[in-house]
Amino acid sequence: MLSDAELERYARHIVLREIGGTGQMRLKAASVVVIGAGGIGSPAIQYLAGAGIGRLRLIDDDVVEPSNLQRQTIFATTDRGRAKVDAASNRAHAINPHVEIVASRQRIDAEDVAMTIAGADVVLDGCDNFTTRLAVADAALHARIPLVSAAVDQFEGQLGVYRGWQADLPCYRCFVGDAPARPDRSCADVGILGPVTGILGSMAALEVIRAIVPFGDDPAGSLLLADLLSLRFRTLRLPKDPGCRACGQRPV
Repeated sequence: MLSDAELERYARHIVLREIGGTGQMRLKAASVVVIGAGGIGSPAIQYLAGAGIGRLRLIDDDVVEPSNLQRQTIFATTDRGRAKVDAASNRAHAINPHVEIVASRQRIDAEDVAMTIAGADVVLDGCDNFTTRLAVADAALHARIPLVSAAVDQFEGQLGVYRGWQADLPCYRCFVGDAPARPDRSCADVGILGPVTGILGSMAALEVIRAIVPFGDDPAGSLLLADLLSLRFRTLRLPKDPGCRACGQRPV
């Protein structure tokens, strides 16, 4: 049940017909794994904590650096040198003490990713390299856990929701294949406007909440492209690849 304090805290959710008390209880019962506590993870963690997700597991192996503070607003100047998951965990708990926060300072690899996401209702991937993205996507597909994947680059961003085990929906590999078309591009190499990460991270949190408490149109099978230099948004339909090595007719 929701306590009196929680009823007051989540009042603006509960009055929404699409959420209500039942939906808020589903959020409280949910477990979400967030891969990456950086640009995407920073706003997403704060909104998911505020929304009352029952259990958040934060995965990142990095520490807070001054160059992060321009866009990763979950951190403060005094967090310099701290593990990102520890600083983010403290901030999320300060936002909402009703949420259980589990901080895991680790770098995901193909060997441990399945255990890392086990038991999650949704996985949010906002990491900064394709090797990790593919490992997380494969594990989420195998475990049949909805994957919310967001990425940013300079003034642009993309967001997708993947449930590739369903016959008519693509997985992440249907979109990117077995390898990226180009090498990883870091923010240090190409730059990133701070609010771009805020917008995409907040939208990723929205899709995590939608995956737990369905409302509106189902975004799975679509890719949102945001061009914030021109303030343009496009939504593309992603077809399922019958030859996909992960979710096709003869998956490897």
